[in-house]
Amino acid sequence: MLLGFLLASSLSIFYLCMLLCSIPLSAATVLGRDTLPSLSFEDGYIQLFGDNNLMLLKDGKSVLISLDQKTGSGFASQDLYLHGFFSASIKLPSDYAAGVVVAFYLSNGDVFEKTHDELDFEFLGNVRGKEWRLQTNMYGNGSTSIGREERYQLWFDPTEDFHHYSFLWTQNLIIFFIDDIPIRKVTRNETIAGHFPSKPMSLYATIWDGSSWATSGGRYKVNYKYAPYVAELTDLILHGCSMDPIEHSSTCHSSDARLYNNATLSTDELSSMENFRNKHMVYSYCYDQDRYLHHLTPPPECQIDSNATKRACGSCGVKLKHNRGPRNRKRNRSHHRAGAAHSKSFVI
Repeated sequence: MLLGFLLASSLSIFYLCMLLCSIPLSAATVLGRDTLPSLSFEDGYIQLFGDNNLMLLKDGKSVLISLDQKTGSGFASQDLYLHGFFSASIKLPSDYAAGVVVAFYLSNGDVFEKTHDELDFEFLGNVRGKEWRLQTNMYGNGSTSIGREERYQLWFDPTEDFHHYSFLWTQNLIIFFIDDIPIRKVTRNETIAGHFPSKPMSLYATIWDGSSWATSGGRYKVNYKYAPYVAELTDLILHGCSMDPIEHSSTCHSSDARLYNNATLSTDELSSMENFRNKHMVYSYCYDQDRYLHHLTPPPECQIDSNATKRACGSCGVKLKHNRGPRNRKRNRSHHRAGAAHSKSFVI
């Protein structure tokens, strides 16, 4: 017992020292799903739209969102957060899912309508026999004219079982994870400047009809013969600095803020990310020559690798569109809730 106490004390002192001394911490180790509690729906979220197309299971720890010919559905966090770790285990609809879009994202579109920030996981359905595809994106300070999409093929069937999708968002770093494997990193520096998300955001999950663009640029539409399309989300984690958008005050303790800001990727995590991107990334905005036909260069943060041009432009010329479907909600000032009213789009 004494040995256990001493060991626990030593670990506490170790982590405290790393925080106070600003020593970088492995993101997966310190801010992983195994170390953070999940919230029930009632404790952390509010329904946005969809009526009975949103259902709760397992005492509110799991959420079903569905799309039928009448409506899609979606929900959002009750609070806004400035930085943190946000995660969900998601199982996608099976069978024919062309035109169906499931989105898991952070946004502040109805609070900062002209200068909104956003981070996206977008799951794009496909025809029978073809895999779902995953798209990530980022906007900062209303920079909707510069989409920063990337698309990937998955190494598993996301309809057969749950898989974990996570954001780590800090003052200077954004990391996207699948099953604790980092797949994309965005660093705040001079090249990305004011386009790095910097204002409080809410967490969202929606399912909706993206027939106009989601599958082969809109060639294949949603077929409601296969409806309802049902996505299930569980292990919902909201671990961040909750913010009051009116008072601009935060509930975040200084130690929590240091924890987020000191999190980084280890050598092994960087290697895993590079391996994932080499094998599974099929599109990157940086390599879309059609998109930047009238510009000499892509956005300044892009570091072009000539060997990766063909691999990272497999979807070049395909219509990519930024839209989350109907998801507006009324502002509740007593809880300072915010949603994502942004619905602008662009076509490549």
